[in-house]
Amino acid sequence: MVKSERRHRMKYAAAAAAVFAGDFFLKEHVEQRRGWNEETELLGGRIVWKKYHNRGAALNCMEKRPGLVKKISGMMLLILGILWFFFFRKKENPAVLLGLSLVLGGGGSNYYDRLRRGYVVDYFSFRTPWKWLNQIIFNISDLCIFLGLFMAVLAESRRSV
Repeated sequence: MVKSERRHRMKYAAAAAAVFAGDFFLKEHVEQRRGWNEETELLGGRIVWKKYHNRGAALNCMEKRPGLVKKISGMMLLILGILWFFFFRKKENPAVLLGLSLVLGGGGSNYYDRLRRGYVVDYFSFRTPWKWLNQIIFNISDLCIFLGLFMAVLAESRRSV
């Protein structure tokens, strides 16, 4: 592999690592410096910064079965890692590869939380006209997972049309 090509591909690994590291440090900050009932409004109240522990999957799904959530998360990360490696070797799918990189970085960060803490640290929510959305508490990894999946699926579906 040519050196410039290898450097170009390493950008995707760096994207995954940046998501993991950035969210790791935000979660550490929340755990060490935020109280349970402490809320801070940002952007004119559109975003609320607070501390929350999610023992389940998305939206607290299966919170009573954290061991199963941990196993499923690990298997999904393994499968996505294999897909990432497959697309990493191909040159024609940069949007899919970037999307998978975001998913791996975010998924890896949340999985690390599950292994280390037994729960995922979430720390912000949105204030919107939709009450159901206001009740969901996110972290940066969650947003990267959603964005990455959207990018990868959209890019791959456009390519196959």
